[in-house]
Amino acid sequence: MEPETNSVIKSITPNKEAQVISEDTSALVRHALESVVANGSGRNAYIENYRVGGKTGTAQKVQDGHYMSGNYILSFIGFMPADDPEIVVYVAVDHPQGVVQYGGIVSAPIAKSVLQDAINILGIKPDEEGMPKEYNYLDTKYVVLPDVEGKTIKEANALLKGFKIEYAGTGEKVVYSSPSPGIFVKDGSTVKLLLG
Repeated sequence: MEPETNSVIKSITPNKEAQVISEDTSALVRHALESVVANGSGRNAYIENYRVGGKTGTAQKVQDGHYMSGNYILSFIGFMPADDPEIVVYVAVDHPQGVVQYGGIVSAPIAKSVLQDAINILGIKPDEEGMPKEYNYLDTKYVVLPDVEGKTIKEANALLKGFKIEYAGTGEKVVYSSPSPGIFVKDGSTVKLLLG
């Protein structure tokens, strides 16, 4: 477009998008990046029952041609669902203070929070076909809360082994539980039971 007369100088029609990599290669890379989140450096972005792929980054900054001591840009790029991506998130934190300097420690949890919000916004459905996370002693483990409504106190205690249980009401059976059964909760968290 010519700025003074607003006349078209040259019109260019874009070419059809070229396929950069094959479908097979794309699937292989997505699988590898899902593994990074399930069992690698991106494990802090893992979301139970959702397929998340991603990659962490830890880049030491340069000043005047030399690496700076203890000064990093920590990043994480993630996407979900890993088998058919609908959202991509990139988080970069420049020189965070008072934390371990790894992208998986600093940036991955931020990306996880954004992806969790995207689940509701985009209506992404749970998918149990993803890679299961292999928990280690540093991870917060989440488990599905069993349904104990209608069970006796003894049956409920057996099903909720490992949880902290608070009782209210009188009676021998559980008439209500909170949080609701069937959702993921922190292992060992508190479950409130109403007896009747």
